[in-house]
Amino acid sequence: MLALGLLALCGNAATADDAGAKSLEVLPSVTARVTDTALKRPADVPDDAALVAAGARIGTIRMRRVPVFDTQRPEEDTRLFRLANRLHIETREATVADQLLFRSGDVYDPRVLEETARILRRARYLREAQVLPVAFKDGRVDVEVLTQDVWTLNPGVSFGRKGGTNTSGFQLEELNLLGLGTQLSLGYNKGVDRTSSDLIYRDRHLGRSWWQLDAQYSDNSDGRRAELALDHPFYALQTKAAGGVFLRDDDRIDSRYDLGEVIGKYRTRERGATVYYGRSPGLVDGNVHRWTVGFTRDERHFDTLRDPLSVRIAPPDRTLAYPWIGYEWIEDQFRTARNRDLIERTEDISLGWQASARMGVSASAFGGDRTAVVFNGRVSRGLEPTPEQTWLFEGGLLGRHESGKFTDTIISGAARYYRRQSARRLFFAAFSFDAGRNLDLDRQLLVGGDNGLRGYPLRYQAGEGRWLFTVEQRAFTDWYPFRLFNVGGAAFLDVGRTWGDRPFGSRSQGLLKDIGVGLRLGNARSALGNVLHIDVAVPLDGDSSIKNVQFLVETKRTY
Repeated sequence: MLALGLLALCGNAATADDAGAKSLEVLPSVTARVTDTALKRPADVPDDAALVAAGARIGTIRMRRVPVFDTQRPEEDTRLFRLANRLHIETREATVADQLLFRSGDVYDPRVLEETARILRRARYLREAQVLPVAFKDGRVDVEVLTQDVWTLNPGVSFGRKGGTNTSGFQLEELNLLGLGTQLSLGYNKGVDRTSSDLIYRDRHLGRSWWQLDAQYSDNSDGRRAELALDHPFYALQTKAAGGVFLRDDDRIDSRYDLGEVIGKYRTRERGATVYYGRSPGLVDGNVHRWTVGFTRDERHFDTLRDPLSVRIAPPDRTLAYPWIGYEWIEDQFRTARNRDLIERTEDISLGWQASARMGVSASAFGGDRTAVVFNGRVSRGLEPTPEQTWLFEGGLLGRHESGKFTDTIISGAARYYRRQSARRLFFAAFSFDAGRNLDLDRQLLVGGDNGLRGYPLRYQAGEGRWLFTVEQRAFTDWYPFRLFNVGGAAFLDVGRTWGDRPFGSRSQGLLKDIGVGLRLGNARSALGNVLHIDVAVPLDGDSSIKNVQFLVETKRTY
């Protein structure tokens, strides 16, 4: 009832203010026609450097919305596609306008137009978004904002398989309720660890603002989970302030795994809360610096079960309560690509430095059960030594320092390499590792069919550290069956292993390898997952109990 009440409130607010979104001078929305390639800037519009030098200002802003199927194209002008367009509620003009970072009369800044397009492309209910200058006269630049919808209603059955385990579910969800960009979901899911009945409500622009509301409740076979978040993020590089509150209450049964089998269970009761506030001067000389302060309480209690697989010793309880300070640095270096991690969709890539760090001190004075320094941080960078090659690097550190030693501390790193061989062929390689020290008993570092070793059962091998290396030869075809899916394929090799202490489970299986091939179906018309993976993988190592061939079916965000 609460979710329905909030939905009605926000829906009424959005409807009432449609005519005046951000006081923009907006021309009426029209149906647009897009091709499968990027739209081109008109030849008579000066380049960005000339417009900036001339001190041009933004004139009219035209919204162009494309339906799910463009019936102006003969191949999509069918009875079925016309019916789908009629049944789909198109994204409202105000929903798009609320996400624009510019207004009529602003000084023309091409960077702001590019960032606006990136923000729009992150919306799951849009397949494509472009923001282009389309006319220039008397010092005024007219701008066109073009978006294309995807199908957002999911009244159906889902199925997946990975690591030798099937998952299934039934969902009734709408990711763009009434065209407002709001998600409302009811679902029943049978997963690896539990069966869940879920209710989810997400509003990314509460009351047509940049405040976000996220409410989730799950009634599970082993407990329940509730989450509530009210957040105003740093939504753009120029955002000056942020803040929010996050609440979590989770009662569940956790499992320990070895060789793909459950070897122990214990009950976890997790309660958490975080409140924060942040400030930033915005984008200055191509860089963004953000400072945040906050307070977090993370309380976890563990119990044994009356179950044959109950662990003999449950993890010790812990309560961390600490004020913290955080810092973030973003270098404004972005570009777009196509046929890299998605099929026939615009992809946004960050090549600049990005770094974040947070540190706090938990103590009994704040409600904690121990004195500990709690920390985490991440850093990433991209490089393009040639137009055909891209490197993306990432590193991270998280953990605690207590009683004179590092506890539950993990150092991680990852590198991804892309080499463009042609417009439709790409070589991909990736390496990642996690190295742990004095890990809590409720944390396992695992490798298996659910996190990269596709030829093995899920959660196959555990340890205090792990690494994984993958190479793929990717192919992107121009086959577009039924105007619904873009088809691609991949041949792959996965190599990985764990190392270090494993207090529960068998000895290490050593180096694990698999090879395989897969079909990729790019979901061109739906918001319900971007790429469907259908893989066949053959394990080359491991114990004799695993199957000679693994079949995997799953939907992922990327290739």
